[in-house]
This record gives sequence, structure tokens and C-alpha cells, in this order.
Amino acid sequence: MDDFLEIVPPRAIATPCVNVCRIDAATRRCHGCARTIDEITAWTRLTDTERDRIMADLPHRRAAHRRS
Repeated sequence: MDDFLEIVPPRAIATPCVNVCRIDAATRRCHGCARTIDEITAWTRLTDTERDRIMADLPHRRAAHRRS
């Protein structure tokens, strides 16, 4: 049996960042991407499932922000 180590490059992490980084003091959400400051700081440590959940919620957050 051949023993070998397969090296797999890390998967790129998708991000909703649009380089408009301004945090709303009241909501603690970014005006550009609609993530909370906690989500932004934890982004690289979150699982794919956690990031996918947040990404799926962002359109709803943006729509709610436009209505307010």
C-alpha cells in the first residue's frame, strides 16, 4: 500500500464585503455589506454553514434598511 499525503489548497472564503465599511452605531451593522460587527470580525472563523446562513439573510437586511 502506498502511503501519501494529499495537499489540498484551502477553499476561498466568499465574502459580501463591498469595501464600504461604515458601521451604524444603532444597529452595529455595516452600511456596505449589512453584516454586524461581530459577524465581520468572526467571518474567517465561521463554518461554511454559518457564513451561508448569514449570506442568505443579507438581502432581507438590506431591504429592511432601505425601508427604514
